[in-house]
Amino acid sequence: MSGHIHIVGGGLAGLSAAVELAGAGERVSVHEAGPACGGRARSYVDRHLGCRIDNGNHLLLSGNRAVNRYLGLIGAQQTLTGPTRPVFPFMDLGDGARWTLDLSRGKLPLWVLSRRRRVPGMRLGELRSLLRLMEADPDAVVSDCLQPGALSSRLLEPFAISVLNTMPDVGSAALLGAVVRESLAQGGRHCLPRFPREGLSESFVDPALAHLSVMKAQVHTGSRISAVEVGDGRVTMLRGTGQDVIAIGPDDAVIMAVPAPVASSLLADRVPGFNAPDAFEAIVNAHFALPYAPVATGGLAQARFIGLVGGISEWVFIKDHILSVTVSAANRYATYDPDALARHIWNEVRAALDPALTVPLPVQMPPMRIVREKRATFAATPAQDRMRPGTRTMLPNLMLAGDWTETGLPATIEGAIRSGAAAARAIRERHGA
Repeated sequence: MSGHIHIVGGGLAGLSAAVELAGAGERVSVHEAGPACGGRARSYVDRHLGCRIDNGNHLLLSGNRAVNRYLGLIGAQQTLTGPTRPVFPFMDLGDGARWTLDLSRGKLPLWVLSRRRRVPGMRLGELRSLLRLMEADPDAVVSDCLQPGALSSRLLEPFAISVLNTMPDVGSAALLGAVVRESLAQGGRHCLPRFPREGLSESFVDPALAHLSVMKAQVHTGSRISAVEVGDGRVTMLRGTGQDVIAIGPDDAVIMAVPAPVASSLLADRVPGFNAPDAFEAIVNAHFALPYAPVATGGLAQARFIGLVGGISEWVFIKDHILSVTVSAANRYATYDPDALARHIWNEVRAALDPALTVPLPVQMPPMRIVREKRATFAATPAQDRMRPGTRTMLPNLMLAGDWTETGLPATIEGAIRSGAAAARAIRERHGA
């Protein structure tokens, strides 16, 4: 047993660390500045739409090992759903082409031999792009590794934008290659699409909080840490807003699991050698509330989502009567009028979904909510990737966690959860556990 472990930040990185440590019998307190835990992966009631929505869309894969472990620890494995086959419906908004990427279950990529299962128009030689990504050096960008052709334009470029949240001409090929190694290269069994059956909070947050309560961990919301005091080469105190002070004893430890800008503001002048990404990309999510739940057919009925290329929208998810759209690498749309952007997205949604619905969507745009996260992720460029810090710091009782730390992956749920588990291991190793 170590001393008291204080985790600053109640997003998935912080919750992951808390779950690991509380399960090992450690004394844990989580300090979340906001009114609810979950960070970018939570649900909330939108009063305008009159329903509960997720603050973002996250498409997970069956091979996300850290996600699977985390959900297992909190007893939430059955809260994810998705198709029983590794299928990914797509539509090209430019020419109206529709197809379903239908991967082979094993590592042998037999799907590339079937015109019905692969990207239309692709040539087998284009698969060298995948090898180049997996072998990319740290300074390479995605576009350097892609061969011209349908595989790149209709799969790998959209895949890169959604995974990296960064455009291919500046996005890190090494980071995308790491994802390819853990997904496509492992075969379809590792690529089954997964997403929450109800909502992000119902899968990732609420079960974790219930688990932490059982394990006697303390979770404090509305608890903002405004300063970190350092002395004798260690963290000695956390200062909250007002007069709140948390003394950090000799056996205590701190895990800083806040977003990169917050970590920089708290630690840059306190921790020798501290560094963090300082360039960020936005994500836009558009939520449309229909008066009914649309009935899908074919591959859309099985997957409950569709990927779009050739437009602004990238992924459309059918969540009961809510249609949720994701637009990644959204800095390029920063000057767009929100209402005009919503109308454009709605027209793309109608073009994508109407052919696969039993009843077409209304021409008139329904009530909607645009959610723009200006600093959703760090910009996944080679330069920014080099600025990501490791778990351990120069202060032995201070660890870092977050999808912006050096996880080897882009800023994803999988990376966030891995970072929390890594910080928990570092704390335990520090005490010889």
